[in-house]
Amino acid sequence: MPVDRRMTAILGGGNIGTAIAEGLVRSGRATPAEIVITRRRVHLLQPLAERGFIVQADDADAVRRAAVVIASVEPQQLDALLDDIAPALDSSRHVLISTVSGAGIDAILARIGKPVPVVRAMPNTAIAIQESMTCLAARPEHAAALDAARSIFDPLGKTLIIDEEQMVPATALCACGIAFFLRAIRAASQGGIEIGFHASEALALAAQTARGAASLLLTERGGHPEEHIDRVTTPRGCTIAGLNRMEHEGFSSAMIRGIVLSAEKAAKLYVGKEQP
Repeated sequence: MPVDRRMTAILGGGNIGTAIAEGLVRSGRATPAEIVITRRRVHLLQPLAERGFIVQADDADAVRRAAVVIASVEPQQLDALLDDIAPALDSSRHVLISTVSGAGIDAILARIGKPVPVVRAMPNTAIAIQESMTCLAARPEHAAALDAARSIFDPLGKTLIIDEEQMVPATALCACGIAFFLRAIRAASQGGIEIGFHASEALALAAQTARGAASLLLTERGGHPEEHIDRVTTPRGCTIAGLNRMEHEGFSSAMIRGIVLSAEKAAKLYVGKEQP
């Protein structure tokens, strides 16, 4: 089957895989008909099929259709996937992007046995609404593949090129991190309910306030979080009283320890097996 350079194959139609597909379409980077998504239980992708995405169970066939291949499976499924698609991969025309936690470029290349350009990517589920923080890493000789990956992920949020050894920390801070911030918003909304707001109002207030806080740091004003905190804390005021109580209860410490633990866990998720 001749390759279509407009086609992207997403191998693994789980949460991240489908979020990438959604983001590619929302950003205008691709149409549904230019994205093929695979999953063993392909019936779970029926809603996407109804919208024009190509869905199927055959990974190798998806690879043959596309120029860019995104491996987005669970770490324990990666070896079997690579064994399946290795014969279909062509180093002269394919770029392989892996979002698999803990799986290094060397391990992937050893498994497929071909010098296919490999890029590691670590997005988060906000990629579906073009708000992901995606870290990318590749070997120096695969700069062109890295550029191809950036062209995919830049419209889907923000990207940062990092050294490969930083991918595990990126997993904890960005991919796991979105859950940490969501839990903080949930906690704030629960506090809002206790002080008198209806649940829907409290959640809207907490989410928009969190969005505003993040935006303060991401605009040209930038600065350190403490600079902005200082602007809303006054002597004997209510803000500093609340902040100090949270710190006494271990707020910052719990967040830091959670991120560190997630990084330690992420480093152990993929255990490459011997090559067949």
